[in-house]
Amino acid sequence: MLDAAVAVFSAVGFHNASMDEIAARAGISKPMVYAYLGSKEELFIACLHREGTRLMEAIVSAVVPPLAGPVPAEPESALPPDEQLWRGLRAFFTFVGDHRDGWSVLYRQARGQEPFTAEVAAMRARMVDVVSGLLARVIAAGGRQPRPADVVAMAYALVGAGESLADWVVDHVEEAAEVTATRLMNFVWLGAGELLHGATWRPSSPG
Repeated sequence: MLDAAVAVFSAVGFHNASMDEIAARAGISKPMVYAYLGSKEELFIACLHREGTRLMEAIVSAVVPPLAGPVPAEPESALPPDEQLWRGLRAFFTFVGDHRDGWSVLYRQARGQEPFTAEVAAMRARMVDVVSGLLARVIAAGGRQPRPADVVAMAYALVGAGESLADWVVDHVEEAAEVTATRLMNFVWLGAGELLHGATWRPSSPG
């Protein structure tokens, strides 16, 4: 049912989607959709929860994958923060490429619609937390104390750039996730690397 709902919501939007179409696509009766998932709004929120959870699980498992069996000599979680960030971006764009309908629901359909803004904000906050942790570790590794306000601001900027690029990826099926992740790393990290190591830019003249 959720697969059918995501496909319909992605294609026609929340307001134009009908429970009849979703039920027909799922191969069940409309009363069953209402019985299991409630109203159309509740169904849309269930889709947001599922797609958002899948996305976050993909990112976190790529950055710090669970260890199974014998502990390796160099666990993945010991990778440099920039490598962890690149793997997280690659997982993010892989998810978007593999679940274009899901991303469309999360980003295009839910954004700006009052009943669902809290759900989208919560998902973004979780991604910001993951990125903030990576950036803070970079700063700490350089021997400086992370400043939470700066770290969070940079994390929001990076997440925002990732969201915009992901929305572009949805319409460019030829773009590989690894290529997109590398594009964003080149754009962000080469500049952020200097900032995270203490360099700052200032205007050449006041005013």
